[in-house]
Amino acid sequence: MNLGRLAIVLLWASAAILVTGRAWAIDIKEVTTPLGIKAWLVEDRNVPIVTLSFSFADGTALEPRQQKGVTSLMASLLTDGAGALDAQAFRRRQEEASASLSFGASLDRTTGSLRTLSAKRDEGFELLRLALDAPRFDEDMLERRRAQFIAGLNQAEQRPASVAERTLSEIVFAGHPYATDSSGMREALRTLTRDDVKSRATAVLDRTGMVVAAVGDIDEADLSRLLDRTFGMLPAGAAKPSPPGWAPPMRPRTVVVERPVPQSAVRIAVPAVTRNHPDWFPASVMTHILGGGGQQSRLFDEVREKRGLAYGVSAGLRPNTKASLLVVSTASANERVAEAIRVIRGEMARLRDDGVVPQELADAKTYLSGSLPVSLDSSASVAGLLHSMQVDGLARDYLQKRSSLIEAVTLQDVRRMARQLLRDDVVTSVVVGKPIGLRAEP
Repeated sequence: MNLGRLAIVLLWASAAILVTGRAWAIDIKEVTTPLGIKAWLVEDRNVPIVTLSFSFADGTALEPRQQKGVTSLMASLLTDGAGALDAQAFRRRQEEASASLSFGASLDRTTGSLRTLSAKRDEGFELLRLALDAPRFDEDMLERRRAQFIAGLNQAEQRPASVAERTLSEIVFAGHPYATDSSGMREALRTLTRDDVKSRATAVLDRTGMVVAAVGDIDEADLSRLLDRTFGMLPAGAAKPSPPGWAPPMRPRTVVVERPVPQSAVRIAVPAVTRNHPDWFPASVMTHILGGGGQQSRLFDEVREKRGLAYGVSAGLRPNTKASLLVVSTASANERVAEAIRVIRGEMARLRDDGVVPQELADAKTYLSGSLPVSLDSSASVAGLLHSMQVDGLARDYLQKRSSLIEAVTLQDVRRMARQLLRDDVVTSVVVGKPIGLRAEP
């Protein structure tokens, strides 16, 4: 082990010690309000801030096919005026209340967050209530957001990495609601009306399947009171349908999208395991050894350090409710990208065929155990963790068990997952640029 890698491992080893302490220090309480709204709460009186992270059980995957983009557009407009406050007045009220509100949408959920000073939390929560209960969706703001979204899609088409992501999604999720349809979204955005946006808000914003996490200077009684006041006016709603099951591609493909750029963007994907799968941690450890952890992975060593084929290369799991991918990402000069892909595929095969050595496994466990506390550096990050734990169906004592679950992963587990996931016959590769010496597999 070189000195640089040793330093990194020692850093994460220190963090691993901290994580255990921090995890045990995080006391997650479950709050149930008189109206039946449930939330997880971590009280933290050290900083006079309250942070809320929440989401609704409906995302972009379930939006009408002819209205692609309407969920994200609707979410962006929730902070553009509500009740008697137009967009400018709503922003000014946020500043006066020292509150920050934001909304967004993912494939599976529509998300939101509130961050406010505890001394002004009633004002902050009232603005959130207004945004959810009485959004204005003014025509001028609708047109402004529409233009921003279309401009963003057009700009993404100029970036090879964005085109690679969009193309990968189109291929591996073809026929499934998770597939990206940027051209369809662009056309739909041009025709969406205010009534379309209002209808989508009505469909999404209800309490069934709602997830709430709170962190900061607030106790259970005050949080319960504010949650009922903020979310209590939302209808209970019916249970949302889930996206359909996903049938992964069962043949290898290499797709080349030509672009006049000196460097090609690359995405290489295989089907993986979802977050609630019992093999999540073996898959996580295996992926980390392959291409996680920044500068301490096999791909980093072979692609960048030994051959200088790319500035960066990484691998990560991308779980959604109905599908999960393991994706390797890199970019390389057009004349060297074919070699870079050969090396990456070779390392995937080596890990699958030969497994890993004990030191690699030990280093990966240390890193993964220690990485969590390092990321929990703000109330927003803790609230985000609590929110994701609920979405993923994890128990409140998950943080106490996490390190032991990672520690329980064996060499055999990693090799089993490598054999299961890193199969040549299900690899989808997307290259965007002008690659030399690379043959497409349609």
